[in-house]
Amino acid sequence: QVQLVESGGGLVQAGGSLRLSCAASGSIFSIERMGWYRQAPGMQRELVAAITSGGTTNYADSVKGRFTIPRDNAKNTVYLQMNSLKPEDTLVYYCNALIKTKGGPGPVYEYWGQGTQVTVSS
Repeated sequence: QVQLVESGGGLVQAGGSLRLSCAASGSIFSIERMGWYRQAPGMQRELVAAITSGGTTNYADSVKGRFTIPRDNAKNTVYLQMNSLKPEDTLVYYCNALIKTKGGPGPVYEYWGQGTQVTVSS
Protein backbone atom coordinates (compact mmCIF):
# COMPACT_ATOMS: atom_id res chain seq x y z
CA GLN A 1 0.00 0.00 0.00
CA VAL A 2 1.31 3.41 -1.00
CA GLN A 3 0.03 6.80 0.06
CA LEU A 4 0.72 10.27 -1.25
CA VAL A 5 0.06 13.04 1.25
CA GLU A 6 -0.09 16.60 -0.01
CA SER A 7 0.14 19.88 1.85
CA GLY A 8 0.69 23.56 1.21
CA GLY A 9 -2.30 24.78 -0.75
CA GLY A 10 -4.20 27.90 0.15
CA LEU A 11 -5.06 31.47 -0.80
CA VAL A 12 -2.51 33.94 -2.13
CA GLN A 13 -2.60 37.25 -3.96
CA ALA A 14 -1.58 37.50 -7.59
CA GLY A 15 2.17 37.79 -7.86
CA GLY A 16 2.71 35.84 -4.68
CA SER A 17 4.22 32.42 -4.02
CA LEU A 18 3.16 29.09 -2.60
CA ARG A 19 4.96 25.80 -2.10
CA LEU A 20 3.18 22.48 -2.29
CA SER A 21 4.62 19.31 -0.77
CA CYS A 22 3.88 15.67 -1.51
CA ALA A 23 5.32 12.84 0.56
CA ALA A 24 5.10 9.22 -0.55
CA SER A 25 5.03 6.45 2.02
CA GLY A 26 4.34 2.74 2.24
CA SER A 27 5.62 -0.23 0.26
CA ILE A 28 8.03 1.64 -2.00
CA PHE A 29 10.96 0.01 -3.74
CA SER A 30 11.66 2.89 -6.09
CA ILE A 31 9.94 6.01 -7.38
CA GLU A 32 10.36 6.39 -11.12
CA ARG A 33 8.71 9.76 -11.45
CA MET A 34 6.82 12.28 -9.33
CA GLY A 35 4.79 15.16 -10.60
CA TRP A 36 1.97 17.61 -10.17
CA TYR A 37 -1.21 17.89 -12.18
CA ARG A 38 -4.04 20.33 -11.91
CA GLN A 39 -7.68 20.18 -12.81
CA ALA A 40 -10.51 22.56 -13.46
CA PRO A 41 -14.11 21.45 -12.86
CA GLY A 42 -15.33 19.33 -15.75
CA MET A 43 -11.91 19.23 -17.37
CA GLN A 44 -9.18 16.62 -17.62
CA ARG A 45 -6.18 16.84 -15.37
CA GLU A 46 -3.24 18.53 -17.01
CA LEU A 47 0.42 18.05 -16.25
CA VAL A 48 2.00 21.00 -14.47
CA ALA A 49 5.47 19.64 -13.80
CA ALA A 50 7.22 16.30 -13.32
CA ILE A 51 10.64 15.02 -12.32
CA THR A 52 12.14 11.60 -12.91
CA SER A 53 14.35 9.63 -10.54
CA GLY A 54 17.29 10.81 -12.59
CA GLY A 55 16.35 14.45 -12.17
CA THR A 56 14.91 15.15 -15.62
CA THR A 57 12.13 17.71 -15.42
CA ASN A 58 9.39 18.87 -17.71
CA TYR A 59 6.95 21.71 -17.31
CA ALA A 60 3.75 22.89 -18.89
CA ASP A 61 4.38 25.91 -21.11
CA SER A 62 2.02 27.97 -18.96
CA VAL A 63 4.24 27.61 -15.87
CA LYS A 64 7.75 27.64 -17.33
CA GLY A 65 9.87 30.26 -15.64
CA ARG A 66 7.45 30.55 -12.71
CA PHE A 67 7.23 27.06 -11.17
CA THR A 68 9.94 24.61 -10.19
CA ILE A 69 9.75 21.01 -8.96
CA PRO A 70 12.51 20.16 -6.49
CA ARG A 71 12.63 16.63 -5.15
CA ASP A 72 14.10 15.10 -2.01
CA ASN A 73 14.79 11.47 -2.89
CA ALA A 74 15.82 10.57 0.66
CA LYS A 75 12.40 11.67 1.94
CA ASN A 76 10.38 10.42 -1.06
CA THR A 77 9.05 13.94 -1.29
CA VAL A 78 8.43 16.29 -4.18
CA TYR A 79 7.63 19.97 -3.99
CA LEU A 80 6.04 22.46 -6.34
CA GLN A 81 7.46 25.93 -5.84
CA MET A 82 5.03 28.33 -7.43
CA ASN A 83 6.12 31.93 -7.96
CA SER A 84 4.49 34.87 -9.75
CA LEU A 85 1.11 33.25 -9.32
CA LYS A 86 -1.76 34.33 -11.55
CA PRO A 87 -5.53 34.08 -11.04
CA GLU A 88 -5.63 31.47 -13.81
CA ASP A 89 -3.48 29.21 -11.61
CA THR A 90 -6.51 28.81 -9.34
CA LEU A 91 -7.21 25.07 -9.52
CA VAL A 92 -7.01 21.86 -7.54
CA TYR A 93 -3.49 20.44 -7.66
CA TYR A 94 -2.82 16.70 -7.47
CA CYS A 95 0.41 14.91 -6.72
CA ASN A 96 1.22 11.93 -8.95
CA ALA A 97 3.83 9.22 -8.61
CA LEU A 98 4.97 6.23 -10.64
CA ILE A 99 6.23 3.66 -8.15
CA LYS A 100 7.71 0.19 -8.17
CA THR A 101 6.79 -1.76 -5.07
CA LYS A 102 9.22 -4.61 -5.73
CA GLY A 103 12.69 -4.96 -7.18
CA GLY A 104 13.46 -6.59 -10.50
CA PRO A 105 11.47 -6.26 -13.74
CA GLY A 106 8.14 -5.72 -12.02
CA PRO A 107 5.30 -3.37 -12.89
CA VAL A 108 5.18 0.36 -12.21
CA TYR A 109 2.04 1.55 -10.45
CA GLU A 110 0.49 4.99 -10.62
CA TYR A 111 -0.71 6.75 -7.48
CA TRP A 112 -2.52 10.03 -6.83
CA GLY A 113 -2.76 12.35 -3.88
CA GLN A 114 -6.05 13.66 -2.56
CA GLY A 115 -5.70 17.09 -4.15
CA THR A 116 -5.08 20.51 -2.66
CA GLN A 117 -6.79 23.76 -3.59
CA VAL A 118 -4.74 26.70 -4.76
CA THR A 119 -6.59 30.02 -5.03
CA VAL A 120 -4.98 33.15 -6.44
CA SER A 121 -6.87 36.39 -5.93
CA SER A 122 -6.54 39.31 -8.34
